[in-house]
Amino acid sequence: MDMGELANELGISRATLHRWVGGRDQLLGEILWSMTVEVFEARSSGKLGRGAEGIAELVGTFVRTVNGSKPFREFLRNEPERALRILTTKASVVQSRAIAKMREFLDEEVEAGRLTPPLPVEDLAYLLVRIGESFIYTDVITGDEPDAGKAHAAVTALLS
Repeated sequence: MDMGELANELGISRATLHRWVGGRDQLLGEILWSMTVEVFEARSSGKLGRGAEGIAELVGTFVRTVNGSKPFREFLRNEPERALRILTTKASVVQSRAIAKMREFLDEEVEAGRLTPPLPVEDLAYLLVRIGESFIYTDVITGDEPDAGKAHAAVTALLS
């Protein structure tokens, strides 16, 4: 995505576009978050299970959803360094929001007595998101195929 082309398509100046959305990385982060937030909303609406199995299901569904997105896979294939920077660094709205959502779900499960976390919830939320990321970016990191089933299995093992 070229910011100049987008500004032209919207009929605004490039400076106005940057004021509205920030830079290209910020805009891409927001777009990528919008593609994944539905998984977290499905968890909130009760469409996924509860307890350790529900958390494993959430991570597996998150990985499967992201891996199933053709635009995401194309972006990752074409710009892997940018994608990883946007998605996995402290500046990432995607990672910080995913960790915050995961922390909310973990807190809910702990408070309801359905989960005994093996780590402090803050650390566990971070680790669970990183496990999911590991099985999304596998092809970029190791050359292996991304696999949501492995993410589910890893979270199940951690929480069992």
